[in-house]
Amino acid sequence: MSHLDDLLKTANNLFLKKHFIDAISIYKKIIALDPNNLSAINNMGYALSKSKNYKEAITCYESGLIKNPKEKTLLINKISALRKIKMFNSALDNCDIILNEAPDELIVLYHKLRILHMLKKYEKSLEICDKILSIYPNNGDIHFDRACNLLLLDRNDSCLESLNSAIKISNKFKLKARNDKLFKKLEKNQIFIKLVK
Repeated sequence: MSHLDDLLKTANNLFLKKHFIDAISIYKKIIALDPNNLSAINNMGYALSKSKNYKEAITCYESGLIKNPKEKTLLINKISALRKIKMFNSALDNCDIILNEAPDELIVLYHKLRILHMLKKYEKSLEICDKILSIYPNNGDIHFDRACNLLLLDRNDSCLESLNSAIKISNKFKLKARNDKLFKKLEKNQIFIKLVK
């Protein structure tokens, strides 16, 4: 094992123990010795994100993307950091870079549906939900997200059908719907009451 491999292993162990500042310090050393070390660049960006230094994380990911513009892991982690600082349009642009090459990339589709939801583009978010469910029909979280979008579009019957699908997958969605302020407008709906009972 080389010196750089040893350093990377040490940094990764510190990261796993949530010693992000120490891990970042070692990742910086690795990158100084090997500016093209994608593992160190990506992991440093991730450690920066975990320590809520999202702008620095984005800068780190971008430094890796200069040399590797289609590196999926860097792009996905950059999307996540952009979402955290509400740079939604930039995050969507990065989603599309990946989805143009890999239209069924689940994690990117998931980011995109959440971003569209945050932008109040419920119809487009709903389309992404349907796409994910066509690939992974038993994804309870997506059925729940679909129900939320439908509720915001005032399609209460369809919302309740999606909520029912989510609950059939896991009872945790009963509690989630009961506690979500969004569903307050259904609190007197008999079907909703029965579903979340």
